[in-house]
Amino acid sequence: GTMKRFRRHGHESQRDKHKQDLYQFNKTVEHGFPHQPSALGFSPSLQLLAIGTRSGAIKLYGAPGVEFMGLHDENAAVTQVHFLPNQVELVTLLDDNSLHMWTLRAHNSMSELLEIGLRNTAPPSVTRVTAVLAHSSGELLLLGTEGGHVFVVEVPGFRELEENNISVEDVQNRSDIIIPEDYVGRRNLECVETLHENPLNPRQVLIGYSRGLMVLWDLDRQRPIQHFLGTQQLESVWWMEDGENILSSHSDGSYCQWTVTGEDPQTEPEKQEMPYGSFPCKAISKVIQLPSKQGPPFLIFSGGMPRASYGDRHCISVIHSKTHEALDFTSRIIDFFVIREGPSALVVLVEEELIVVDLQTEGWPVIQTPYLVPLHCSAITCSHHVSSIPLKLWERVQAAGAQQNTHYSKKPWPINGGQNLAPDPPQRDLLLTGHEDGTVRFWDASGVCLYPMYKLSTAGVFLTDADPNDNMNQGSEGEWPPFRKVGCFDPYSDDPRLGIQKIHLCKYSGYLTVAGTAGQILVLELNDEAAEQTVEATVVDLLQGQEGFRWKGQARLDVREEPVLFPPGFQPFALVQCQPPAVVTAIALHSEWKLVAFGTSHGFGFYDYHQRNNILVKCTLNPSDQMALEGPLSRVKSIKKSLRQSFRRIRRSRVSMRKHHTNNALRLALHNSELLREMELAPVQRKIEARSSDDSFTGLVRTLYFADTFVSDSSHSTPSLWAGTNGGAVFAYVLRVPSLERRAEDPVVAHAAKEIQLMHRAPVVGLVVLDGKGAPLPEPLEVAHDLARSPEMHGSHHLLVVSEEQFKLFTLPKVSSKSKLKLTAVDGSRVRRVGVAWFGSRTDEQLESSLVVLTNQGELHVISLPSIKMMVHYPCIRREDVSGIASCVFTKYGQGFYLISPSEFERFSLSTRWVVEPHCLVEAPLQMRPKNPSSPVHRDQPDGVPTEHRILLKTKVIYIKSYY
Repeated sequence: GTMKRFRRHGHESQRDKHKQDLYQFNKTVEHGFPHQPSALGFSPSLQLLAIGTRSGAIKLYGAPGVEFMGLHDENAAVTQVHFLPNQVELVTLLDDNSLHMWTLRAHNSMSELLEIGLRNTAPPSVTRVTAVLAHSSGELLLLGTEGGHVFVVEVPGFRELEENNISVEDVQNRSDIIIPEDYVGRRNLECVETLHENPLNPRQVLIGYSRGLMVLWDLDRQRPIQHFLGTQQLESVWWMEDGENILSSHSDGSYCQWTVTGEDPQTEPEKQEMPYGSFPCKAISKVIQLPSKQGPPFLIFSGGMPRASYGDRHCISVIHSKTHEALDFTSRIIDFFVIREGPSALVVLVEEELIVVDLQTEGWPVIQTPYLVPLHCSAITCSHHVSSIPLKLWERVQAAGAQQNTHYSKKPWPINGGQNLAPDPPQRDLLLTGHEDGTVRFWDASGVCLYPMYKLSTAGVFLTDADPNDNMNQGSEGEWPPFRKVGCFDPYSDDPRLGIQKIHLCKYSGYLTVAGTAGQILVLELNDEAAEQTVEATVVDLLQGQEGFRWKGQARLDVREEPVLFPPGFQPFALVQCQPPAVVTAIALHSEWKLVAFGTSHGFGFYDYHQRNNILVKCTLNPSDQMALEGPLSRVKSIKKSLRQSFRRIRRSRVSMRKHHTNNALRLALHNSELLREMELAPVQRKIEARSSDDSFTGLVRTLYFADTFVSDSSHSTPSLWAGTNGGAVFAYVLRVPSLERRAEDPVVAHAAKEIQLMHRAPVVGLVVLDGKGAPLPEPLEVAHDLARSPEMHGSHHLLVVSEEQFKLFTLPKVSSKSKLKLTAVDGSRVRRVGVAWFGSRTDEQLESSLVVLTNQGELHVISLPSIKMMVHYPCIRREDVSGIASCVFTKYGQGFYLISPSEFERFSLSTRWVVEPHCLVEAPLQMRPKNPSSPVHRDQPDGVPTEHRILLKTKVIYIKSYY
């Protein structure tokens, strides 16, 4: 069949070739902070950081732009990550007790992360792996188990060297000393908590058992050298660089120092410290001590806090000379390490962010991270992308951000492994994210690293419940413990009404408008100086005095009446307050005409921000629609809110995972939280039934659009405003905007011109006017800045109405239907997001515009303009991932972003020409594989891998599961 068709139409294959030149779909990079991280690893020789997550993802980061991602086939949590010393390999341990070997393999001058080996250890507890030591020979792994045994395996093949295994019996029987009764007895030594190599002699390994006993083992003579009889439950061990001293930390909040003398046994530690005192303290889960170039060593440990008063704090204490700080983090500490040279920096992974503390600058300031930035410091409520920012605006936003960031360390980012070979980004792009706490964050989205540039806070305009005592716990002089708050994750908003719902930035004028949850619309302009000003509020009644309506929802926010000092950056000068104060569902900004249009579930209007008065109000509320008066869309539309609450509930209900004592209760709790998640998503996943006209929220305004086009007659174009509603109605108004000279005095006038009612009454999600050549009209001021050609005003213009179910083209000004494309309603497909994008081939300068569409099935479609033909379509997001679909934004050049978790954006590209993805190379360190002559490993085949082991060779892993 198909071959015949191609033979018949020579142009078919031509068109296919054209499609291949323009469109290709790739998920390119994940921005943000990994959801539910569970393990941390670091390779000093490669200068790479690794993070494993609860869903089985493994992510590697080096110098900015150097990023790798892999995914275990098992949907199990990564509990440990260990790089092989001086190699490009790493080992991961999952909580299903499987071990995996990964390598960074170079291919076409680009490295990729591949899984090259798997060891499924037997399930009984006796072999459950609890401690892993990647030996410095690069040839061995030592695996400590829950039953107290230590297995020795070869890498990369994971072949067990049985003759080298260290059993509990060996430890007891091969020693000349009698191990005290209370260590052995019925409960045995319990599990292996830690394994450490002597920094000066790789043939000696320290085995730490959870009951408190530590044994120094000789790998060559296969016998114990020294026993350290600790009495408290062991949490961690640190072997100091001199090789002579060992620190152990314990569950009672103490740490001990022991000396390696060879005199057996050492029954008492040299010293024992309880850093936080005489009252019962929580465990010190990890301790590190490093010599410093200047003076005394650095002692760094996590935990140890007084149980009763500060048991809920997540702290790492840093002690150096006379300085002692308890760094107080925003969420549970997963792990930390120190970059040794200096030591220069402390790197801490907590559940919601990665924090790097500069240990060489006084005050130990935090270093700004170039990646892994917590996008979700406050929950993300909306996003807005702006392509190709003019340099002047870019520099002004950067300067405003720099003034906010003076508290950051000036030191460069300390993790710099690998080479970033990605070409420089072709343009400067901004991603703006609105948050629940009323902030808007500006991110540099030009390249692989989503980098924070500037943060705008709108809360200062309003009187909120912000507690002035919030800064009390910054730590006063002489306070004990000496707390210092670190990190920015703060999911609790002073007032959820502040939440940002819509953002529109004009990149040419520097005007910005943001709209919120309680009907507030702010207009802001960029100012390089701080300024004190009052923000004038204009109240707009969208119900237009219609009788019989009573708003039952939230009250509006109170505006501060006294002047407010706004820092350099975007400063609000005007505020429109909708009554009733319902969620703002649509906004549009026309910076040339100085107008802002806004809509809610009750109607729409527009405001002249030059003269600061409202021009027009239109009530769209259906008299029978009581739902729209119940409150902020809460009953029907706030999928995001319920999702966020379910995330929070899960976060609260989460059992704190101790390193490996995973038991059935925990498994069950995790399983239940998954079920809870599915249940909470269930209500919004119902198939959409055919709509009836008396449906709720028919008046809700979905889209607003300003256009200079032919509305009244075909000879004179005129400014106009178009509005589309949930009930399939489109309203058009003709505007009279005074000339520049008279703009400040003469009023802007609007009158109703057209009204379209779509037969199928589906919600109108997009409106675009196409010029005489079929191209979308340029943005305001775009032509004035020579960045777009003037629209073609000869030949007729067309209005493209995108509803949830179809694309319909009308000729203007008559508004007669010209052509349409229906989305197949068979699978319940609905348009959720639509944008206009430019596509071009890699070779040709020509660009053509298309529509980019995301459906509720999570599929992406590209539709040609003006012919509205389906060009290509690709599956992108799981259809169950309602919040991922709701969060998607498109760029002007065929890329997009959507949330794959509360803290991560997945970036994708539909274009062959514009793709932003990591392109990097990691080379093996020069001192690779020091061959140790006394190594007990006898290879029975030349560097091969024993065949009986199942080896998994993965192709480049670029797919990733959505997390919820």
